[in-house]
Amino acid sequence: MATPSVAAPSARRGVGRIVLRILVTLLVLIVVTTAGIFFWFNHMAHASLPQLDGAIAVQGLHSPVTVTRDTHGVPHITAASLEDLFFAQGYVTAQDRLWQIDLTRRYAGGELAEIFPASSGPPPATSRTTSVTGPRRTWIDHDKRQRILRLRAVAERVAQQLSARDRSFFEAYTKGVNAFIDQHRNQLPIEFQILNYSPRAWTVSDSVLVGISMSQLLNPQFETEYWREKITSKLSPELAADLYPVGSWHDRPPASAAHDGAATLAVPDEQDSQTPPVKTISRDSISSAGDSCESCAPGSNNWVVSGAHTTTGKPLLSNDMHLPHQLPGVWYEIHLRSGEFDVEGFSLPGVPLVIVGHNRRIAWGFTNLNPDVQDLFIENFNAAGEYQTPTGWQKPEVDHEVIHVKGQPDVAFNVVVTRHGPLVSDLFPKETRKIALQWLVYDSRAIGIPLFDLDSAQNWEQFRKALSNFATPSQNVVYGDVDGHIGYQPMGFIPVRASGDGTVPVPGADGKHDWTGYVPFDKLPSLYDPPSGIIATANGKITPDGYPYLLGTQWWPPYRTERIYRVLESGKKFTPDDMLALQTDITSEYDHFFADRFVYAIDHSQKASERVRKAADVLRGFDGRMLADSAAPTMEVNARRVLWKKLLQGKLGDAWDSYEWSDSAVALENIVQDQPARWLPPGYSNFNDLLTDSVAEALADAPSDLQSWKYGNAYPVEVNHPILGNIPIINHWSGPGVLPQSGGGYTVKQVGRRFGPSERMTVDFSNLDGSHFNIVIGESGQLFSPYYMDQWDAWYNNKTFSLAYSDSAIQASKQHELKLMPK
Repeated sequence: MATPSVAAPSARRGVGRIVLRILVTLLVLIVVTTAGIFFWFNHMAHASLPQLDGAIAVQGLHSPVTVTRDTHGVPHITAASLEDLFFAQGYVTAQDRLWQIDLTRRYAGGELAEIFPASSGPPPATSRTTSVTGPRRTWIDHDKRQRILRLRAVAERVAQQLSARDRSFFEAYTKGVNAFIDQHRNQLPIEFQILNYSPRAWTVSDSVLVGISMSQLLNPQFETEYWREKITSKLSPELAADLYPVGSWHDRPPASAAHDGAATLAVPDEQDSQTPPVKTISRDSISSAGDSCESCAPGSNNWVVSGAHTTTGKPLLSNDMHLPHQLPGVWYEIHLRSGEFDVEGFSLPGVPLVIVGHNRRIAWGFTNLNPDVQDLFIENFNAAGEYQTPTGWQKPEVDHEVIHVKGQPDVAFNVVVTRHGPLVSDLFPKETRKIALQWLVYDSRAIGIPLFDLDSAQNWEQFRKALSNFATPSQNVVYGDVDGHIGYQPMGFIPVRASGDGTVPVPGADGKHDWTGYVPFDKLPSLYDPPSGIIATANGKITPDGYPYLLGTQWWPPYRTERIYRVLESGKKFTPDDMLALQTDITSEYDHFFADRFVYAIDHSQKASERVRKAADVLRGFDGRMLADSAAPTMEVNARRVLWKKLLQGKLGDAWDSYEWSDSAVALENIVQDQPARWLPPGYSNFNDLLTDSVAEALADAPSDLQSWKYGNAYPVEVNHPILGNIPIINHWSGPGVLPQSGGGYTVKQVGRRFGPSERMTVDFSNLDGSHFNIVIGESGQLFSPYYMDQWDAWYNNKTFSLAYSDSAIQASKQHELKLMPK
C-alpha cells in the first residue's frame, strides 16, 4: 500500500489561501463599489443644491427681483411687477421643490408607471372606518384610475378658460419653473438621477392639474356611494339608517347657538401641549402596523376669535389643515410682495399665489367642507354602443389612453365618456353595469381659481366677492381683519339635484336625478361679527336645522368642532401660544366615552376574566388624553375596533369591511349609547357581554404587563421620503421615519400614522410679525439643504415659529439674499 502523501495538508492550505483571497477581493469590491455609490450620491445631491446668495441672471425677467430667506429658508420675494413676482415664485419653488411638483403632476395625470419600477406600487388603501387594508396595487393600476378620472383633460380645458389676467399669472409662474429647469439640466435633484429621467417643461395646465389633484383628495365621495348601495341592500331600512347618520346632537354649525353637552374635560394649556412622555418611549418597540385614526380624511381645523377673547383686544385666527404626510411636505411657505400686493402664507407647490395666509389687512384659513359634488349614474347602453338620454340614444365620447411602463410594453385602453362623465365601472371589481361618474370638475362652468382676488382682498366685501368665484374644492373659510372684524363664509359650487340626495347610484337615462344648477353663493350659510365673538369649523355639519339646500350628507365627526368650542368658550383671554396649545390638544371626549362604556360593561358582565378586569382598572383612570406613554387609549382604541367588527360582521358577514361612512363614529356612538337589540350579534343577549368580549379580544395583542402597552408605540407617526426612504443607510437621513406620538382621530390634534396637521398657523392682528407659521418637515426638498427637515422637531414637539412680515422683521431674520437679474 502506498504511503499517504505529506503534501495533502499543504494542498488544503493552498485552497484555503485561494478562498481567502477571493473573499478578500469580493469584500474589497463591495467596499469600493459601496464607497463609489455613496461618493456619487453625495456629489450629485450636493451639486443640485440651489444658489441662495449673490445674483443669477435669468432669461424672462423684466426687472431685478430680491429673494430674502429667513432662518428656516422661507423666501420673501420682492418684485417691481406682478409678472416678475410670479415668475420668481415659480423659479424659487423649483429651487426647493422641483422633483415634488413633477411627481405631483405625474401622480394626478397617471404617469407614474413610466418612472417607477414595475415591481413597486402605491401603498394599499386603508378603510377610514374599519381600518382594513385593501389589496396591493401597481403603478399601472394607479395610472389607469387617474386616466379614467380624466384629470389631465380637465386641467387642459380649465387652462384654456382662465381669464386673461389669471392666465398671465400662471404663465409667469410657468416661465419661472422652466427657467430653473433650463439652467439646471445637469444639476437636477437627486431623485431624477436615481430614477434616471428628466422633467419635461412645465405648463399652465400642469399648475391647474396640481390644483385639481387637491380637489380629488378632498372630494372622495363616489366610492362610498357605490359601496353604500351594496351595504344597504343587505339591511333593513332601520339598520341602514343606523349605519348612515347625517349629523349628531354634538354638531355645532357656525351659525348655531351654543348648547350644553356632556361634562367638559380640562381646557388645555401651553404645557399640556408638549406631551413630554413621548421622550420616554423606545423606538425599537414601535408597532409596524398601527393607525389610530379611523376618521382621518382630508379635513382641518380653523377658528377665529374677536378681540373680546384675546389679551390684546385684536382678533386671533388659527388654521391647521389635516392631510396625508409626505416628504417634502404638502405646503411651501412664501411671502410675495409687489407694490400694494403683499401676502404671505402657504402656497401649493406647482401653483402660483398663496392658498392660506394673510396680507396687510385680512387673514383667512380653510377647512374642507366636503359637499357632495360627485354622483354615480347607471347608464343604459344598446348593442350599437349608444347610451340612452332623455332625448334619445347618443354616442359616447371615447378617449384612447396609453400608459408608458418602465421596462415593459405600453398599456393601452379606452375611456368611455357619457353626458354625465366617464364610465368608472372598471374601478369596482366584478361590476358589470355601466356606471358613469358625474363630478363638479367635469363641468365647463367650474373654472374659478380667483387666488389673486383672495390674496388681494382688503375687507369682508372683497373677501366674499373673491370666494364667490371659487369653484372647487369647497371650503369653510374663516376671516379676520385689522379692524377687529371676524367672519365665516363657505365657498365652492355645490350641485342642486332634480331629485334624490346623491347617496347611491341612480338611473342616468331619464334625467330625473340630473343636476339642475348650483346652490347660490348668497344662500350659503354665512356669519359676520357674531355676538359670541367665536367662529370655528372642523369639517362637521355646517347647515342649521331647516336649511333649504342639500350641501351634502358626508359630514365628518363633530367631536373636534365640539372640543374647540368648549375651549374657546371657557372665558379665557387667549394668546397665540394658547392657540397652539389648542391646535395640539390631545383630549378626546369620544374616546373617553367609550372607555367609560367598556368599564361599565366589564363591571356588570359575568364573562369578564381577571385579565379583562385588570384592563378595566387601567381604563378607569383614563382622563380622555390620548397620551403616547399611556396604555388606556391603546386598549380603548383596539377594543372599539373589535366591537365595530363584531357589529358589522353580525349584519353584513364577509362584506363587513366594505362599510365606509364619514360619520361612522357617530353611528357607533349611537349604537353603544342606545343599545338597540337589533344590533346584538348572534350569541349575545346584552351589550355588557358584547363590550366585555371586545376588550378580551383586543387584549390578545397586548403584552402580559398591560401598563406597558403604550399608545405611542402601537399608533405612531411615520414620515418617509418616497424614494430615499427605501435606500439603506440613506433612509436614516432622509426622513423622521417612525416615531411615537400623542393624539388620535377625534382629538383637535387629529393624527394617524401617515396623516395629520400639514401646517399650523395663527395670525395675530395685534402684531403680524408675531404670527405663527409651521410646516411639518421643511421648506426644501433637497436632502443636504439645511432647510430640508429643520421644522420637524418643532412640529413633532408641538412648537412653532414666528414668520416675519414687515421690512424690519424680514431684515432681522435674514440668512440669505439672492438677486434674480434680467438676462
